Amino acid sequence: MRRRLLTWTTGACLIVAAGGLATFTAPAPARAADCTAGQLISNGGFENGTSPWTASSGVITGSTSQSAHTGSRYAWLDGYGSTHTDTLSQSVTVPAGCTSATLSFHLHTDTDETTSSTAYDKLTAKAGSTTLATYSNLDAASGYTKKTFDLSAYAGQTVTVSFTGTEDSGAQTSFVLDDVALDVSGGGTPPPPPPPSDSTRTPAKPAYTVSLSSDSTGTHWSGHESVSFTNASATPLSEVYLRLWDNAHGNCPTTPVTVTNVTGGTPAALSVNCTALKVALPGPLAQGQSGTVGFDLAIDVPSGADRFGHDGQFAFLGNALPVLAIRDADGWHLDPYTNNGESFYSLAADFDVTLDHPSSLSVPATGTSVDSAGSAGRTVTRATARSVRDFAWAAGPFSKVSGTSPGGTKVNVYAVSGIGSTDAQSMLNVAESAIDAHAQRFGAYPYGEVDAVLDNNFWFGGMEYPGFVLDLVDRTALTHELAHQWFYGIVGDDEYNHPWLDETFTDYATDLALGKDGAGCWNNVSWASQDEAITDSMAYWDAHSSRYSTVVYGYGKCALHDLRRVIGDSAMSRLLHDYAQSHWYGVSTTAEFKAAAQAATGTDLSSFWTQHRIRD
Repeated sequence: MRRRLLTWTTGACLIVAAGGLATFTAPAPARAADCTAGQLISNGGFENGTSPWTASSGVITGSTSQSAHTGSRYAWLDGYGSTHTDTLSQSVTVPAGCTSATLSFHLHTDTDETTSSTAYDKLTAKAGSTTLATYSNLDAASGYTKKTFDLSAYAGQTVTVSFTGTEDSGAQTSFVLDDVALDVSGGGTPPPPPPPSDSTRTPAKPAYTVSLSSDSTGTHWSGHESVSFTNASATPLSEVYLRLWDNAHGNCPTTPVTVTNVTGGTPAALSVNCTALKVALPGPLAQGQSGTVGFDLAIDVPSGADRFGHDGQFAFLGNALPVLAIRDADGWHLDPYTNNGESFYSLAADFDVTLDHPSSLSVPATGTSVDSAGSAGRTVTRATARSVRDFAWAAGPFSKVSGTSPGGTKVNVYAVSGIGSTDAQSMLNVAESAIDAHAQRFGAYPYGEVDAVLDNNFWFGGMEYPGFVLDLVDRTALTHELAHQWFYGIVGDDEYNHPWLDETFTDYATDLALGKDGAGCWNNVSWASQDEAITDSMAYWDAHSSRYSTVVYGYGKCALHDLRRVIGDSAMSRLLHDYAQSHWYGVSTTAEFKAAAQAATGTDLSSFWTQHRIRD
């Protein structure tokens, strides 16, 4: 199944979030030796006047109408109460070889707007053309909040860090910035280069544009979706496949997800139990050429507290949007849907999703959401997400509590009726702690915001999507699901054929975040057969479902604890951090991890892989 509570050694489940987003295409890693640790932003506290900043008139100021975070000067964007735009920027060069580059700034927002749902005035933070996060009058709060973003993908490049504040003609909103910094360091052994097979994964650079409208209950959605893509392979691309994963919840050919009026190609009949739709392109695309496929889309959410289902008034739409399948050196990946775990395998993509719904329904979703007024009694939520592998949302009269982690990630917890405010607040505290703990180990959380949607009726325990997770009220489960933001979300994998690459790593990360060292856990290993291995595919686990959580979650994380003991704590920490960085928004394989682990130690690990049944 997706994630569920585990009873072997510790529990485990899944989670994700929505939020301010970053989209980077990481260049080949440079050598760490070329990087000198330091802070790159000049005059980040604005105490030395305006140089070298480029700013609108009056933005950098020592006015006593606002307060600096430190010192006496700061940058004040907007606050006029009239239509106005302010800008602030500085260009910096990130030295080649820096494996860590973290942008940080302190932000204070105050407003005279009275709305609790509409973002009238906005501040956009960018690195080059990439939007890191967008803040608005809805983020107003007393005092400063520190924001952090991982810019390590810009090693060896010059990038402009910029802030743009836009204010409408209504009440004022002030965006006050101080202590801007870009800290860089080398990070030890350079990560391995990207695997040669990455270039054959296609179609690449997917960009989805979706516009859907719901009925009064949020269980029926209809509208249009389009996806643009590029052929990254030297082999011409003559067709693409859309995965309609949630059709596995129907009785093929009667399906809950319906695609009609396809443009940009010719559709074939549904296949793989109605979860795959082949679309023949008008002509083959050569390497570097792009195409677009569009279609009308209807989604009917079935009854049931499921990752795709509705629990009374609360609808959950995981895997509801059709996404592109991957063709790589092994051909098209058209694996069947599994209810025991995950079948999903997709490349990092951009999503721009507009959801028109009754104003009585909250719609937590992947990405950064902005609400605007629709027709009478309706709200239009536009969610944008960059470099994510999927998009999920929910709809219902949820209660909501929000906060910001000490590291600067916004966390929203949505709860169905029956979950009290004490439990919701407790899960908010867990999420804030967990998201920072994982970021410290594997790299800064790049999406800015995360939504956790709670329902204790979920049979599976929890399920992860980028920036958005479904979960029970359970500390271990939520910590596990948030770790999936890195392993499967940022560091992708083929979840059907190699489920250990996200579940094992995520459960190990959960142990670390909860202060568990896995002492002695490998002592209880007992294999069901000579062929059983941690690295088996979902085809094996579907045939041996009672063994899935025991081996992949339990034995798997114990194997990683054992690896840490073999190579040492420091080497293991560097290995996982550098491995995540070198596969940021990419795809991990078992062979690549084994090679990276071997490179991190002088000890021959051949017998270790054999003993722990970690097989390529």
